Amino acid sequence: MKHLSGLDATFLHLETPEMPMHVGSLNVLDLPKGYKGDFYEDAKQFMASRIHLADVFTRKLALMPFDMTNPVWVADEDIDLDYHVRHITLPRPGTNRQLQQYVARLHSTLLDRSRPMWEFFIIDGLKSGQVALYTKVHHAGIDGQAGVALGKAIFDLEPAGRVVKPPRARARSSGYQLGMAELATAALRNTAQQYVKLFKMAPAIARALGGLAKPDEKAAEKNTATAPKKFNLFAPRTSLNVSITNQRTFAGRTISLAETKHIAKHFGVSLNDVVMATVAGALRHYLADNNELPAKPLVAGVPVSLREAGDETSNNQASMILVSLATDITDPVQRLKAINASSTSSKSTMNRFKAVILDDFPTFAAPWLVSGIASMVGRSGLVNLLPPAANVAISNVAGAPFPMYFAGALVTSYYPVSIASHGTALNITVQSYNGRMDYGLIACRRAVPDITEIGDYMLAEHQLLLGLTQTHPAAAGAAPAKAAAAPEPAPVAKAAAKPVAKKAAAKKPPAAKAPAAKAPAAKTVARKAPAKAAAPKAAPRKPAAPAKRARVAAAA
Repeated sequence: MKHLSGLDATFLHLETPEMPMHVGSLNVLDLPKGYKGDFYEDAKQFMASRIHLADVFTRKLALMPFDMTNPVWVADEDIDLDYHVRHITLPRPGTNRQLQQYVARLHSTLLDRSRPMWEFFIIDGLKSGQVALYTKVHHAGIDGQAGVALGKAIFDLEPAGRVVKPPRARARSSGYQLGMAELATAALRNTAQQYVKLFKMAPAIARALGGLAKPDEKAAEKNTATAPKKFNLFAPRTSLNVSITNQRTFAGRTISLAETKHIAKHFGVSLNDVVMATVAGALRHYLADNNELPAKPLVAGVPVSLREAGDETSNNQASMILVSLATDITDPVQRLKAINASSTSSKSTMNRFKAVILDDFPTFAAPWLVSGIASMVGRSGLVNLLPPAANVAISNVAGAPFPMYFAGALVTSYYPVSIASHGTALNITVQSYNGRMDYGLIACRRAVPDITEIGDYMLAEHQLLLGLTQTHPAAAGAAPAKAAAAPEPAPVAKAAAKPVAKKAAAKKPPAAKAPAAKAPAAKTVARKAPAKAAAPKAAPRKPAAPAKRARVAAAA
């Protein structure tokens, strides 16, 4: 048996029917040319040969007597692949929006805790002729970076796949479940170890907390002129910060990774800063539509990985920082710089006590106590009265920079599907993949019924920032605009209804040797952006060189 850490178990204890705590992804696949088989059966057989490569596929929960402490992971010796790998056919006409709505519906249901906590769905019926793979895995056993490692078990670098050695035969245990005495003894032993570990770390924790009162000399050396004058303890209240239901809505959007890197390099900020600025501009327009934009800046809750390099264990090793989205600033460039300053400050603070953040801590009586509090807070409406800590969750996961294959089919997109929670009804997670930045927007349907508008505003904000690289001077140390005007466009996905013009694909990036991906979610940005997301007067009327060549694919 393996004990869940305090952080892993928290995702179990916080879970309610209104707030499922699993994460997943939506991948659109190109079947091999001339394929005539049954892809569902092939995918099921493929998974049968791979599930032993990752613990998350073969372990289940064993609950402690009286829920006195966290459950443990135990091996499941009777895995039913017909249950875990399922088949769905979309009704005609099989549009991308239908696919996304079905994924939202699947994402709203809880995983069965008596089985290994994962489900895969093969979805066909798309009018493009492609198939989709929707996956969901409970967050108690995996975080964003561990999910990338999990992908290595099920994805290949070549259509033919790789030879996987079958699992070594092991003797089956005689009992279906562990005995109560065995579980209780293990629980008491683990709880004692957690208290000893906490006691040993107490001096280091005290030094780290004391150090927060001292100024950070390195941070003081940086130019913080564009940083917010003050950071409020709580975020402003918006329509996004309410108690949620179990209904979900989902949208996927794709932006060129090369263009995003070009914006970051030109303005001297990080790639993640550009992601947050893109979301900030979109939310600013979205809330302004209904006169809901608060005077105070919105705040994003941003997960920060605590995982050491090379660590691919299937557990959670993350914390969270709060970053101002500077939505009170009208100018997009100044907003981007303010986000960069706020992010730099928050990361600096996190780094000062990162080493003493506990992902495992004593949890005696936590299962029933935390679960009861979570249920009460969500259903009592208390969340609607309390000031939120963050308005939106934004996460950025680095994925594979090369094409991958699942059961011989080319993976053309990698849209994350994350968690909406009480008080934070909207979660936007982005994952890079093969020259793309795939954004997955998941939200409570009642709180955010028009999530596609936020996605469209994101595309418009990205184009606005890209155009501003031609009118604003480059940051110190960055290449001049003309020299940087050739960020090689990433492989452009074909639209399900309208193919991308051949003229736009005249040049390809170094990574474009692999076949170009075809995402049913794709549309070119040649269409007009929503009216309220139009560029300000400062933006050039004619798109400059990179904007002409590089296109944005949208999963509309």
